[in-house]
Amino acid sequence: MMPIRAPRICACGHVIGSGQRCPCQIRRDAERNRRADANRPTARERGYDGKWEKERAAFLKTNPTCVRCGAEAKVVDHKIPHKGDMRLFWSRSNWQTLCTTCHVRWKQRLERKPHR
Repeated sequence: MMPIRAPRICACGHVIGSGQRCPCQIRRDAERNRRADANRPTARERGYDGKWEKERAAFLKTNPTCVRCGAEAKVVDHKIPHKGDMRLFWSRSNWQTLCTTCHVRWKQRLERKPHR
């Protein structure tokens, strides 16, 4: 049996069990995410419009499997996040097909990692 870490006390005074998050941390993170979403351009403003949908469908037809696990691909992902650079956005060499699971779990976790 693995040892369990002792509970800790958050700055707000709550006792937090091992592997748990304090309600104040959860609230603070939710508020930060709401502020970030309020400043984020819409999908259409970021380039994901009707033209993108057509190109995406064509790319999925020619590349029907996930490059990571071989399952049926549903997502056309940008290997390098384009961050508004439309040349990089439309560069097909920067596109890869992923299944929904790989996109949600692997790719988004990879992009959230701090760069060193």
